[in-house]
Amino acid sequence: MPVRYSKDALAPDGPLPGPPIAEVLICRPSPELSVFLIGTSGFSYDDWRGTFYPKAMLDKDMLGFYAERFPMVEVNSTYYTVPSADSMRAMAAKVPKDFEFVVKAHGSITHERGPLAKNLPPFLAAVAPILEAGKLGCLLFQFPGSFHVDDDGLEYLSELREALPPEWPAVVEFRHDSWLRDEVTDALTHMDLGFVNCDMPRLRGLLPPTDIVTSAVSYVRFHGRKADAWYGAEEAWQRYDYAYKDEELVEWVPRLVDIGRRSRKTYVVFNNHPRGLSAENAREMRRKLAEAEPSMEFKTGLELMRTQTTLDGFEK
Repeated sequence: MPVRYSKDALAPDGPLPGPPIAEVLICRPSPELSVFLIGTSGFSYDDWRGTFYPKAMLDKDMLGFYAERFPMVEVNSTYYTVPSADSMRAMAAKVPKDFEFVVKAHGSITHERGPLAKNLPPFLAAVAPILEAGKLGCLLFQFPGSFHVDDDGLEYLSELREALPPEWPAVVEFRHDSWLRDEVTDALTHMDLGFVNCDMPRLRGLLPPTDIVTSAVSYVRFHGRKADAWYGAEEAWQRYDYAYKDEELVEWVPRLVDIGRRSRKTYVVFNNHPRGLSAENAREMRRKLAEAEPSMEFKTGLELMRTQTTLDGFEK
């Protein structure tokens, strides 16, 4: 079974004890870099049986099995339904004390964007047991591609930050490239909201790979590069049905190392969940980061956007 370290053992000024880093769940290639927590978006998938989970595994046993292999998970069911506090408390009880949950905000907050005074408190009350258990990594506010910076977007983010109590760490994900502006990163830094860097098809209007850090917590999400299904898929899951090639993971290693230089903690999350692909790619990335050299040279995301335009599924 992989070794799990407490957060105390990974203090910024302390060495990483124990066996080789490739054997641990929480990855820290060097004291010069942040702690990397690598996992998947979601864990309860029927088609993971026989690939990640044993074929006969019951739903109720999935989280405990997952938590023996990864140090964090994104809870994305909360986007569709605000859960009960009891269900969140039960989830927190199934995992080790140093396991972390990232909880996706309900759609009424990010997509409908109704009154925050109405929509935010019930969501926070539901997630509160995870915060109280010390197992909340952060909240994830994933906004849709229709949410543009020019549409009073920064004003809404400011209202969200003001409504969000300071003890709730949060990151924001944008799906439209209008948000790639200095004024946005400056505003997010001022509001202490983390910017979610993404890997996804390089299509017009989507964000390119970036290395933006706006808080002590950094975040990277891998959605896959299935360009032909991003907008035209019959089912939502089909856009994420993508297995990353080795070279596609390798190209991210120096970018992640650079992000790690500027962060206290970095979450790396794979959302290409069909057939357990996200779990496999997350394990592969953990191995690659474990072998990373902190002195790696790095090109900015915008430089890569200009020069790397021939990768499969990408368009100029």
